[in-house]
Amino acid sequence: MERTIHFYQDLLEFPLTEIIENRDYKGSSHFFFDLGNGNLLAFFDFPGLDLGPYQEVLGGLHHIAISVDPATWERLRGKLEMAGVPHQIESGASIYFKDPDGARLELLADHLGEMYGARVL
Repeated sequence: MERTIHFYQDLLEFPLTEIIENRDYKGSSHFFFDLGNGNLLAFFDFPGLDLGPYQEVLGGLHHIAISVDPATWERLRGKLEMAGVPHQIESGASIYFKDPDGARLELLADHLGEMYGARVL
């Protein structure tokens, strides 16, 4: 949980907004990060369950795309590089990388609801 909080809050600058106990699994936490634009990203920790690492599977989550303004995109790109996080830049507007648990993320330097200048929302 600490590693996830450090990555999303300190490196990616998405503030941790709340930590509550998971009602379905005693001793587990449900924690939330503010992605901006009224969006939250939530995680659970499951201590003691010894779950395997994240894996991409057919029909599963491919990646999470998060729109940020161009200045934030540039700043976060620099922070990822300084932290040694392997990443790939595509089309000059997308950065693809993985979080500490292996989930793939994309930071998109476009306005919310746009992708490469086209309206998608």
